[in-house]
Amino acid sequence: MELSARNQLKAKVKTVKLGAIMAEVILDVAGQEMVSEISKGSAERLALQAGDAVTVIIKSTEVMIGK
Repeated sequence: MELSARNQLKAKVKTVKLGAIMAEVILDVAGQEMVSEISKGSAERLALQAGDAVTVIIKSTEVMIGK
């Protein structure tokens, strides 16, 4: 699938924690940890589990940088 979003990062799923409505997905992006909150239904539909190779797509109107 092709997407217009340019901010696409290759990652591996570290953990998936399913809640009642949401799922917390912890990802390894080139050695950096990233956390994504997605719906429980989406996590189940994608059958996400530790070790899966995924693409992280960031679509945002604001990206903050600190130093």
